[in-house]
Amino acid sequence: MFRILKTLKWKEWIFAFLSVGFVVLQVWLDLTMPDYMEKITMLAVSGAGAGGEIWKNGALMLGCAFGSALSSVVVGFFVARIAAAVSFRMRSRVFSKVESFSMEEINRFSTASLITRTTNDIQQVQMIISMGLQVIVKAPILAVWAICKILARNWQWSVSTAVAVAVMVVMLLIIFLAVFPKFRIVQKLTDNLNSVTRENLTGVRVVRAYNAEEYQQKKFEKANGDLTKTQLFTSRAMAIMIPVMTMVMSGLTLAIYWVGAYLIGDLPTGAQRYEMFAQMSAFSGYAMQVVAAFMMLAMIFIILPRAMVSVRRIGEVLDAESSIADGALSVAPEGAPAGTIEFKNVSFKYPDASEYVLHDLSFKAEAGQTVAFIGSTGSGKSTAINLVPRFYDATEGEILVDGVNVRDYTLHALHDKIGYVPQRAVLFSGTVESNVAYGEKAGLEFTEEGVREAVRIAQGQEFVEKLDGKYGAHVAQGGTNFSGGQKQRLAIARAVCRKPEIYIFDDSFSALDYKTDKMLRSALKRETGGATSLIVAQRIGTIREADLIIVLDEGKVVGQGTHDELMKSCEVYREIAYSQLSEEELGMKGEVSDNG
Repeated sequence: MFRILKTLKWKEWIFAFLSVGFVVLQVWLDLTMPDYMEKITMLAVSGAGAGGEIWKNGALMLGCAFGSALSSVVVGFFVARIAAAVSFRMRSRVFSKVESFSMEEINRFSTASLITRTTNDIQQVQMIISMGLQVIVKAPILAVWAICKILARNWQWSVSTAVAVAVMVVMLLIIFLAVFPKFRIVQKLTDNLNSVTRENLTGVRVVRAYNAEEYQQKKFEKANGDLTKTQLFTSRAMAIMIPVMTMVMSGLTLAIYWVGAYLIGDLPTGAQRYEMFAQMSAFSGYAMQVVAAFMMLAMIFIILPRAMVSVRRIGEVLDAESSIADGALSVAPEGAPAGTIEFKNVSFKYPDASEYVLHDLSFKAEAGQTVAFIGSTGSGKSTAINLVPRFYDATEGEILVDGVNVRDYTLHALHDKIGYVPQRAVLFSGTVESNVAYGEKAGLEFTEEGVREAVRIAQGQEFVEKLDGKYGAHVAQGGTNFSGGQKQRLAIARAVCRKPEIYIFDDSFSALDYKTDKMLRSALKRETGGATSLIVAQRIGTIREADLIIVLDEGKVVGQGTHDELMKSCEVYREIAYSQLSEEELGMKGEVSDNG
C-alpha cells in the first residue's frame, strides 16, 4: 500500500489532507450530537427547561447532523478524485510495463492474468482507496475519540463497551485469518476463468466445427464452479460479521440500559436520577458510535484482503525485470554494412527448458540477399528468425545486424531496421490505412501515397479498392472482417510501408494462392531489392529462388545452399521438394537420375 501512496501527486496529497480534515470535522460533529441529546433529555425529564431551550438544542443537534452529512459528501468528492487518478496512472504503468516485456515474461504471467491484473486488480485497488480515506481514517478516529468520551463516564458502562469491543476485535481477526488466503486463490481462479473464456472466444469456429460446445461448456463450468465455491466461502465468512455486529450492538444497548437502571435505582434524589438518565442516553449514543466504527472496519475487512492480494499481483508485474535488456546504440557505427545479418554459432533453448530447440546455427546474409528457412514442424525455423528482433535472446552465440551485436542496439533502433510479418497475421481495429501505416520509425513519415504503394506491392490493391471507403475502410478487431489471405497481404503491406533494411517473413505466404504468392514475391524483389529478407516457408515454390536456403531438422542444420545445390546434396530437402512438386516441375529429373 505504501507503493500506492508514493504515486500520489502534490495536488492529490492536498486532497488527502483536506479529506482527513473533513473526516475529523465529521467525527467531532457526530460525537457532539450525544452531548445535545443529553441536554435535551435532561430538560425533558426534569421539566425544568422551557420548550424554546429544547428547540434550541434540537436545532443545534440537527445542524451537527447536516454538517456531518455535508462533510461526508466533500470527503467522497476528494477521495473519488484521488482513487480515479491513482488507478489511471497505475493502469498506464502496468500497460507500459507489459509493453516492455519480452515473450518470456508474457508467457510467465500469461495473457489472461495480465488482463486481470490490468482491470480487475486495479479496480480492487481503486475501491480500497475510495473507501479507505472515508472509512479506514474515520473508523479509528471515531473509535478512539468515542472511547475517550466513554471513559470519562461511569466505569460500569465502560466495562460493558470494552467487552463488546473485545468480541468484535476477536471476530474480525478470526475472519481475516480465515479469509485472507482465499482471496489470493480467488484472483488466480479469475485468471483461469478469463483464460478459458478467451480461449473459447478466439477458437469459436473450431469449437463449432468439431461440435465441441459441450466439452467447452464443461471446461467453463469447472473454472466457473471453482471460482464460485471459493467466492461463496469468502462471502459466507464475511456475511457472519453483520449479524454478529447487530447482536453485539443490541446486546450493548441492553447492557447500557440494564446497568443504567441499576445505577438509577441506587440514587437517592430525583435530580441525581434525572442526571444519570440523561448521561445514559448520551452514553448510549457514544457506544453506538464505537459500534459504528467497528462496523466500518468490518466493511474494510471485506475488501481489504482482496485489495492487498491485488496490490501484490500488480507489484509483481511492475517489479518484473524484462530478460531483454536495452542496449546503448541508437544507430549503427559509421561505415557499417547496412542490411547485413550474421548468425555466429547460435544456439537457443526456451526458459526453464532442458533441451535446445536450435543448435549451432551459422550463416551470413549480405544486403539485398534472401535467406530462407525450411524444415519439418517444430524444427526451429520461427525460433531462429524471432531471435533477430530479440523477442528472445540467443542462449549461446551471437547475432549481428549491420555488423553489430543485436544486444548492443536499443530495441527501438533495432526494430527501426526491421519489417516483421508474423506467422499469424495480426490486424488492429481501425482502418486499412491505420493498419498499414502502423507504428513509427525514426526519420520516416507515413503518407497516404506510401500506404497505397505498400498495398500495391503486397498485391492488395484490387480487394482494398473494392471496399466501402477503400483505404479508410473499417477493420474489425483482429481483422475478422477479412479473409486469411487478405490479412496476410495487409500485414506484408505494413512491413513494406516501413521501408526497412531487413524483412522477416514468418510463414507469411501460406494463405496465398500460388499465383498471388509468385506475383507478390516478384514485386517485393523488384521494389525492395536493396533490403535483406529472412523467409520461413513450407512451400518449395516460395523459397526456391532464395540466395541461401537453410534446412533445419530438430533444431540442427542439415543443409545449406541454393535450391539446386540442396537438391543434389540434402536428402531432407529433396524429400520436402518431391512431396510438393514433380520432378518435371523441379527440373531435376535428369540430374537426380545421374546422381543415382
